[in-house]
Amino acid sequence: MTTNPSLSYALTEKSAVHHLLYLHLPESADLFELADTCTAYVSVLLETDDAVTFTILCEHLLAALKRLRECCDSELPTYLVEQLIAGEKLTSCVPDCWQETTLQVDYAVALTRAVMGGTLPASVAKELTGLLHDMVWLLAEFVKEPYITAH
Repeated sequence: MTTNPSLSYALTEKSAVHHLLYLHLPESADLFELADTCTAYVSVLLETDDAVTFTILCEHLLAALKRLRECCDSELPTYLVEQLIAGEKLTSCVPDCWQETTLQVDYAVALTRAVMGGTLPASVAKELTGLLHDMVWLLAEFVKEPYITAH
């Protein structure tokens, strides 16, 4: 039996979209889980051509970003602090002017609202969706960077 790789990819992509459309994040989701969920949303969003699916994914992304923003203002659980204790100084994935996590989340929220508004020319919406994708991936990498000094 011969399989069609493009059909297999299409089914995988479709099941990823379906999974994300019906994903319910537990209230206990931590900063890392929320960041990873946001990256999943933007990765699928980038490949979505259907306007309704695009809007729903944007709404889910906004909700996840809101929760991520709330985590930025909360104390981190011990198990995350242990993962964020810095060893040797690493170069950050973001410039010094973006070292505030809440600023990056706010940028991602603004981009999400812009692309889901439906008022932008298609070419601009596509480019801003790409920028949103990259911004969220940088944000997810940034929140996982070790930065806490060990005593």
